[in-house]
Amino acid sequence: MPLWLMLWIAPVFGQKNMREKLFAFPVKSSTSYVRISPDHNGPFREASVCMRFHSDLTWGYSLFSWSTKTNVNSFLIYYYPGSGNQFYQEVYGYNHRYYLQDNITEWTSMCVTWDSSVWGLFIDGKYYKVNMKTDVEISGDPIVIIGQWQISHGGGFYASWSFAGEMTDVNMWDKALTDENMMDYFADNEMSGNVINWKALNYTLHGDVTIKPYVDPYPCVHVVL
Repeated sequence: MPLWLMLWIAPVFGQKNMREKLFAFPVKSSTSYVRISPDHNGPFREASVCMRFHSDLTWGYSLFSWSTKTNVNSFLIYYYPGSGNQFYQEVYGYNHRYYLQDNITEWTSMCVTWDSSVWGLFIDGKYYKVNMKTDVEISGDPIVIIGQWQISHGGGFYASWSFAGEMTDVNMWDKALTDENMMDYFADNEMSGNVINWKALNYTLHGDVTIKPYVDPYPCVHVVL
């Protein structure tokens, strides 16, 4: 096969500082997603994922899917908009639904955290916390995907469960973030994950996902007195 043809059909990939950039998913699809290569694979007995996203979808979509050969839903984050208005979190067979007070209609900043005793969702300044006894460990070579729910390890995607919209500032840590950590993330205080780092991201684009500039919809305004 000619080299130019191999380059044309290969997924777009790279490692780069994604600051002030976003991934745009134009429509629900079973073929569009971003695969991320984490900086290390664990094992994890606690973890946190933060991101910012916007979508006009009125039915459910997957935001983050960490799959291993031993458990396809090692770490899953899924959102149900509309009347249900809930986030679904799954860690190695355990799961919880967070019922939100307000519907998400604009750009949203979100952190999901987990350790052996407490799970939490911090979203737009509101903290939802639950006591969950989950003495589990996530280990093994992962496949990490944003924008799709892995039904099988690395695949089995359904368009009806996929994400359409825009996503940025995706970071992951191998620890449960504190309340102060999450507030720092929301305040854009230059927090970077040590498992997935948005400012040094290893990724491959698949399908119709594109990279676009990200402009903060809620910039800080400095008042001069």
